[in-house]
Amino acid sequence: MKKHIKNLKYIVLVVLVSLTSCLDDSLPNVGDLPDFTNPTPFYNVEDVSTSSFDCNDVEISANYDFNFQAGSNLAVNGTQYQWAVTPSDGVTFINKDLPILKQAIQGELATVVAIENEIAKLEFKLPCETNAARIAVLESQIAGLKADLQTANNNLSETTLQNVANLEAQIAALPAATLQDRELIFSFPKPDVYTVSLTVTDDLGKSETTEKLITVNQAVPTIAIPEIGEASFEDGSLFDGTGDGRDSWRSPSSSRWGSVFQINTDSNGRGEGNDLPDGVQAAKFPADGTRTGYQEIALTPGATYVLTYFTTFDGLNTFGDLTVAIVSTNANSLDEARLAVNTIASRTDNNVGRVDNVFKKHALTFEAGTNESAIILITNTGVESRLDAFEIIVKQ
Repeated sequence: MKKHIKNLKYIVLVVLVSLTSCLDDSLPNVGDLPDFTNPTPFYNVEDVSTSSFDCNDVEISANYDFNFQAGSNLAVNGTQYQWAVTPSDGVTFINKDLPILKQAIQGELATVVAIENEIAKLEFKLPCETNAARIAVLESQIAGLKADLQTANNNLSETTLQNVANLEAQIAALPAATLQDRELIFSFPKPDVYTVSLTVTDDLGKSETTEKLITVNQAVPTIAIPEIGEASFEDGSLFDGTGDGRDSWRSPSSSRWGSVFQINTDSNGRGEGNDLPDGVQAAKFPADGTRTGYQEIALTPGATYVLTYFTTFDGLNTFGDLTVAIVSTNANSLDEARLAVNTIASRTDNNVGRVDNVFKKHALTFEAGTNESAIILITNTGVESRLDAFEIIVKQ
């Protein structure tokens, strides 16, 4: 009996193997299940808009360009892309490779482009400058840079010129961007809210669509970085190459604000040990607290700024401190500057726990509010204090 059961199991196994070997995956409804999965489209977008304004913040030009890059869950299958935008009036399209090729040309002409940029910066300042001495200096600098530009152009090698010509030929041969490109640049005609959709179709004809609202904001002027005259207290650092390191820091009246600080010189300059953070000169405030630093700077209302600088103290046995304050221009004296109503921001650092004659960096963040200008005011008490290397940035 056991023998017959064993033989029966063997016969069933042989039949199953035979049936399995006869299956053909190419036959309908036999083998792997068909793929019913639709594509899952998505896209990334990057704002690459550019704009320019004159020194009075009047718009000169604005290009509202956004780079779109399509994607999907399909890594291998042949895929088609179809973009659509609403409203579409005035929307144009740019080949994604055009900015890359233009950047490559600028790389080939790096020296020329650098000089052109410096000329553009000075020419930007010139129309709004009212100081005759500054105008003369700007015009002289522009003339010198234009001479340098001519020399730089004359010194371009044949290899560089040929590389530029090749890149320009590639630009001329670029095909026009279409709504079927996987990546392209949309150039919008004006600020608005646009609906941009992407339809992805796979090689089986299945498709799916995704869309986003793209907000194109009005171009605004870049917030100007305030200019701090003689920020590192170096001789000859004024716009015209003059100055004793503190001419920008003299108050309107020494009787109301105090006499300007002294200058400390370190012939070693920047380096190890007790050397200065920048250059060879620093502002020095004697222990009696009778010296001050005063400079008015321009601000952009509503902006937030970060002012950085370095301090050190000479002597640790007696308590001493140094204060940097941002003061309203409504203040008309040192006493008025110390009133809370006139103090926009301030920071006081002392010599407790400090190392004698070693500089330490500090930061003071402040908001311009409605102020179009403010005073940087420096005072000290107790021990000789020194300060160096002011820098200011716009906090983004």
